[in-house]
Amino acid sequence: MKHHVTVGVDGSPESMAAARWEAREAALRRVSLRLVHAVDWPISPAIPRLGDEAADRWADEALTDALEDVRPRHPDVEITTGSASSSARWACRRSQPPRPRWPSYGYRMKRRTRSPPGFGEIVVGVDIHEAADKVLAFAFEEASRRDCALRAVHGWKLPSAYEYVPFFDPDNERDIGRSVTQMLNETLLPWRSKFPSVRFTHNAFMGPAGQQLVQASAGADLVVVGRQLRRSPLGAHLGPVAHTVLHHAAAPVAVVAHD
Repeated sequence: MKHHVTVGVDGSPESMAAARWEAREAALRRVSLRLVHAVDWPISPAIPRLGDEAADRWADEALTDALEDVRPRHPDVEITTGSASSSARWACRRSQPPRPRWPSYGYRMKRRTRSPPGFGEIVVGVDIHEAADKVLAFAFEEASRRDCALRAVHGWKLPSAYEYVPFFDPDNERDIGRSVTQMLNETLLPWRSKFPSVRFTHNAFMGPAGQQLVQASAGADLVVVGRQLRRSPLGAHLGPVAHTVLHHAAAPVAVVAHD
């Protein structure tokens, strides 16, 4: 089956930035790009429903504007458009191929996101207590594909038992920090060996991981975070770190499921 990258557009600056980003992704992966617009008006007597003709015109304008913006930037990318009278989330799901060649992930775009002419640094959050192979594989492959630097960030905190120690020895904090750094090195070593050409740095900070990643996102081209495969009656579970990064990062965010 032919693969493609799908992006939802609605005429907003955020969706235009997303279209530019995904067009660049399609060019990198040498696949086609599909621009999708979905109309999902709330059913309520207090909110008059938009007429079909006006909705179609709105969809055509949003798709045309996005198409005319990205096509000159990536003339070699095959681009198709489509619209649906349903939520954008389900429209995008239906247009995704069932077996993509890269791991399943999601991007969050912000108004200040712009598609730079080159590629900047990628920042990846590493949880040394989780099986992070899929997260690291995605981050290293993207850094290699873009020929850009990769920075791994890990946030750690003191065990809760230390909060009850009346006379805490600072040497214990340093020992824990060294142990965490060693564990981070061991986690990253196989990937550094597999991708020797990737320019790589790593940092272990004492503090909330989400906060550290948000700070690191200020100069990044992309932030990669993992999420655990947990489900609840309300849907898929998103952990506090991914939640913080998605809502506060200054760069596009890729969310990759842990093993």
